[in-house]
Amino acid sequence: MLLSLAIFLPLMAALVILFIPARYKQAIKIVSLIGASLCFYVTLHVTGAFFSREPGETMDHFFDNKVEMTLSSLKVEEQNALRPILAAKNFAYPAKSVTLTEAEQKAIHGLKLDHVWQQLVEMKLASGVPQAKKMLMTEYYEWIPSFNIYYFVAVDGLSVSLVFLSALLGMLCIIYSWNIEKATKGFFSLFLLLISALMGVFLSLDFFLFYVFWEVVLLPMYFLIGIWGGPRRIYAAIKFFIYTLIGSVLMLVAMIALYYFSSPQTFNVISLMSLAPGFSHDFQWWIFLALFIGFAIKVPVFPFHTWLPDAHVEAPTPVSVILAGVLLKMGGYGFFRFNFPIAPSASQDPFFVWMLAILGVINIVYGAFCAMAQKDFKSLVAYSSISHMGYILLGMAAFTYASMQGAVLQMFNHGLSSALMFLLVGVVYERAHHRRIDDFGGIGLQMPYYTGIAMVGFFASLGLPGLNGFISEIMVFLGTYQGFSVAPNTDKMILLYIALSGIVLTAVYILWTIQRVYMGEVKNEHYKEFKDINAREAISMIPIAILCIVLGVFPKLILDVLQPSVDVIVDMMKMLGK
Repeated sequence: MLLSLAIFLPLMAALVILFIPARYKQAIKIVSLIGASLCFYVTLHVTGAFFSREPGETMDHFFDNKVEMTLSSLKVEEQNALRPILAAKNFAYPAKSVTLTEAEQKAIHGLKLDHVWQQLVEMKLASGVPQAKKMLMTEYYEWIPSFNIYYFVAVDGLSVSLVFLSALLGMLCIIYSWNIEKATKGFFSLFLLLISALMGVFLSLDFFLFYVFWEVVLLPMYFLIGIWGGPRRIYAAIKFFIYTLIGSVLMLVAMIALYYFSSPQTFNVISLMSLAPGFSHDFQWWIFLALFIGFAIKVPVFPFHTWLPDAHVEAPTPVSVILAGVLLKMGGYGFFRFNFPIAPSASQDPFFVWMLAILGVINIVYGAFCAMAQKDFKSLVAYSSISHMGYILLGMAAFTYASMQGAVLQMFNHGLSSALMFLLVGVVYERAHHRRIDDFGGIGLQMPYYTGIAMVGFFASLGLPGLNGFISEIMVFLGTYQGFSVAPNTDKMILLYIALSGIVLTAVYILWTIQRVYMGEVKNEHYKEFKDINAREAISMIPIAILCIVLGVFPKLILDVLQPSVDVIVDMMKMLGK
């Protein structure tokens, strides 16, 4: 129930806003904040389950109990018919296609238990997957029975970090948006819908349900950019829509193919993980490619990255924050949740391993060079995001425990640092009404508190030891070295050396930006009138800055949550590789 509350509380707040007259702007903002705050409060309870000594019923136990309850609800003769058939099948991971003999088919069909049998098989398959032992708070209800589609949500270490991040940034963005006066009702209702859809993406374990939430994310983001954005907002919104839609079509094709080629036919992601090793290598190859492109567009991975700078530059600050902090992580999450477990053979294909490594290095270096060349403050942060997301691909290519943990941790850490940087850009833009880096200067002395927070954000992005960005990047590099230095992968070491240059390039554009914006003399007399951060801005930025410091000093807090769920993915792949 907690997970459903996390998903639908923002949506319920958005529905309440629809009944509030547009002239009551303050009431609209208060309801929005209440909805986002309640969502965050629920996610705190969800996150707390992973620190509890007794985390509750895991998914494998949930489905085992559900199977027994389903059987117990049947008549005695129906139970006697199904129990021997269930016992005769092998549901241990990795499972083969669950086929029935002609006699078994007649027995099940004669008792009109075809749908019940489908349910039992899906649950038995899911309970045998190693990942099910790491998942909590399972909610599983029939939604569209004719196609075996369920409302199926659960949480593990991989998703709980992103759920917490989505709820936190969503609440802080609502606070930062308090000065929005243009079409207030539309802005806050769409923003709450966006938060609700993001929560659904990270919690859904039915592929159809996941796809619905994935598509819902597209709509409010399109309107938030297209209506409340900058001068080129229409162009940026349409470009974002087209790129994302193309990726969604490829994902839809892969989803339908998995449904029709699985036996039994299912959208259950955990059940598909159990059946996936039985798919042919060629089939997995095409599934991996289709899903990779769909998720790579969202990351974004070169050469699918060109929509991102336009979207960031034109989007209002709160939308840029949620875009960089959470939306980009949808693609990385998809790689870990779908690509590796559902296409395990293809994920270890040399073609895809090299592709991930090369594209990761291109993202790191190319993104850094592009950031260095930018004159627009917001555009610089956008290209910085492209560069930092490259570490995720590099970590996945190495496929070691350390590199995979570092890649997932990089998603969370970058979500914090990039969100803070976009808020920092928004603060100075509201005062100067421009984002030209070369026209700034001397802001540090004029706005000392703002500059102090800015140093945390910039140095966290730089990867300074003691801040959160350092630990995820060093884990990626150490894990990648471990994976690439073992024969016959020594040729890949040159990619690692090229990627290491990204550290230097990041330091160059970060330090150069700090020098031009915050140091030196005030270039414009108007800047001497700038006031330091107000309460709204402080409340929006200080929690993120604190997390950047705390997780930099105590990374174990987040690693203890991530590690079991990430390691089980690596273990599953290693098991299949034997």
